[in-house]
Amino acid sequence: MTEIPSPVREFIDTVNAHDDAGFLDAFTEDGYVDDWGRVFTGRDEIKGWSDVEFIGATGTLTPQDVTVDGDTVTVVGDWASTHANGLSEFTFAVAGDKLASMTIREG
Repeated sequence: MTEIPSPVREFIDTVNAHDDAGFLDAFTEDGYVDDWGRVFTGRDEIKGWSDVEFIGATGTLTPQDVTVDGDTVTVVGDWASTHANGLSEFTFAVAGDKLASMTIREG
């Protein structure tokens, strides 16, 4: 498997540790999450979504495949949480040491 580049690698570690503040701090100020077409922009919207469906659902991501294309990092892995489970594709747009976006689709 291709090595997961920073900051995506640190982000996955933060998610798996259920670190709410670290999760939110990983995004740029105008960052967004696109969860199967539902888009949450900015810290407050992302937190509201995450409290129920991501960090608040004690989710963990176990990467199985990684693709890097410039500033885009795609991780396919097993997502396990109290909200949803299964193979998922997480596509990250990296902006320096932050994430500009995270898009979640079926893996």
